[in-house]
Amino acid sequence: MGIGPGQNDVRKLQSTGGSTFTVSLPKPWVTAQGLEARDSLRVDWRPSGALRITPLDSQEQILHQSFFSTKTLPRNSLHDHLMGAYIAGSDEIYVDCQPEEAKEISGQIRRFLRSTRGFEIMDESSKGIQLKCLMNAGDMPLHASLNRMYLQVTSLARDILSVFDGEERNYIEDAEERESEVDALLYLIDRQVRILLDSHFVATKLNLTRTQALEYANLARALERMMDHAFSIATLILEHPKITKNMIEMTPLEQLPRWQSSLKELMINIRTRDSHRIEQARQDLKQSQQRLLEHEKNVLQNHRSNEWMAFDLRLSESVRRLCAYARDFGEILLNMKVFSEIHRKM
Repeated sequence: MGIGPGQNDVRKLQSTGGSTFTVSLPKPWVTAQGLEARDSLRVDWRPSGALRITPLDSQEQILHQSFFSTKTLPRNSLHDHLMGAYIAGSDEIYVDCQPEEAKEISGQIRRFLRSTRGFEIMDESSKGIQLKCLMNAGDMPLHASLNRMYLQVTSLARDILSVFDGEERNYIEDAEERESEVDALLYLIDRQVRILLDSHFVATKLNLTRTQALEYANLARALERMMDHAFSIATLILEHPKITKNMIEMTPLEQLPRWQSSLKELMINIRTRDSHRIEQARQDLKQSQQRLLEHEKNVLQNHRSNEWMAFDLRLSESVRRLCAYARDFGEILLNMKVFSEIHRKM
């Protein structure tokens, strides 16, 4: 019986004596892999219990392409479609357009290139553009991207505290660039995870299971959310020129170092996965959240005439959200730890 990609078949085990069993392989698959009798196969026993069979010397070279035409796309939607193709794992993207659209299309493509990693323009004419990814999905370890995201988030928080402590505002004028960097790293991780789910070569190179990869994507999403709120605080400061040094004693700013310390502890535990340290960090964050909620309630009840009330409330909410997403980060780590310790009986 023939079998093709995406199909399944049932085959019976054959005993060849002793402790050896054999099962026949579908001829179409053998032919598609360019295999012959006596060629070697790699057999991997997956954590799920399934066996994965791959040619020993095989090099995966499947090219994924996407094609877009401005004739069929909604107006001003090209960038979103390009991002979708990027995250979905396209290696090459072709865009057909009319000569009179060239300027508009060029702007959307430049925006796409700023938001992604690895893509370059390979060919450009009045009728279309060819984009190609020059970076292999397995080249950048996910933990390296996570660490870069963490450094961007915490460096912005540190500079925010420095401004309240008397430093110049130019410390945080590049906040939008830092946020864009974190967004780009999130898109990269999403892309790598999508490719890894379909490619065991990428999974092997990154040394991650599918479950681990999905949890890394969840960790990245939590860091991206934290960066959103750190950026909100930076924007809030830049919009209010009357920031003074004594404001460092505001309740929300008192909780920011506690968030930094807890997040640092959680980042360390991506590798060590110490339940006690993870839970302690999460409890510290919960206490900060409760303190901020009490502070916001007090401001609303007793300081309605204060010109800084809106500033205080917005600042407090952003710090509280930082703590909430850091707690989510810790919960994901606990999920990863528990999953790795599950005992499977056949």
